Amino acid sequence: MPLRRGGGDPAFRITPDGAVWRASRTPEGAATLRITGTPAALEGTAWGPGAQWLLDAMPALLGADDEPAAFVPRHRVVHRSHRRHPGLRLTRTGLVLEALIPSILEQKVTTAEAYRAWKLLLLQHGEPAPGPAAAGGMRVMPDARGWSRVPSWDWHCAGVDDKRAATVLRAARLGPRLESLAALPPEEASARLQTVPGVGPWTAAETLQRSHGAADAVTVGDLHLPHHIGYALTGAHRTDDATMLELLEPYAGQRHRAARLILLGASGPPRRTPRRAPAPPGPWA
Repeated sequence: MPLRRGGGDPAFRITPDGAVWRASRTPEGAATLRITGTPAALEGTAWGPGAQWLLDAMPALLGADDEPAAFVPRHRVVHRSHRRHPGLRLTRTGLVLEALIPSILEQKVTTAEAYRAWKLLLLQHGEPAPGPAAAGGMRVMPDARGWSRVPSWDWHCAGVDDKRAATVLRAARLGPRLESLAALPPEEASARLQTVPGVGPWTAAETLQRSHGAADAVTVGDLHLPHHIGYALTGAHRTDDATMLELLEPYAGQRHRAARLILLGASGPPRRTPRRAPAPPGPWA
């Protein structure tokens, strides 16, 4: 579930009745979206200043703009996963900052550390989600002013180093300019994102996969992804980015979708890198 940043994500929740709740900061303001129903008939309800914006964007969020029929499996592992996940569609949120800031927090740390940082920062500095979601503790990420007011101690307690914190602040200050990238093709949006100091190819790809539903935005610079793909497609235990891209070349234009299917359908190589110990908990853990 690419839009959920861990089981404790304050901006995302699945309730016992099966409803999916998302709290977002749209160009029109904070809003909460609740999606209910079945895959054949989904219904959205929204609250807050950005409610209509979220409702208008809901079809793209659910993959209506995606073109899964353009994908042709070319390897038995990919074919098997494709057959098991025939309904896989790539989501497009249209919200660049909402995808960019958590991706910055995930730079060069474990997933658990990044999810913890996102959770703590939203609980401390986000605003209550509009509508009934607030009663359940859901939060909307801070606006540019809110991010600028996060004290250095809170960044430290969330386990975020100065470099990542500075990159988040730069991105927040550029908020409207970065949000406008949602209207650009993924390749152009990626190039412009990478003009922000601290944002490289890894972060840009992780962002565009969510904001644009970019089917070809393959993540390079990842610690584990090349090994996972290399092991699935060739049996090799160690694979670098160049080899990964070579293996994915038959899926040009659809490389992210191919990587998603491989991750869904194939086990990775045995871990040889010891897991990093999690950062010590802060006072709000």
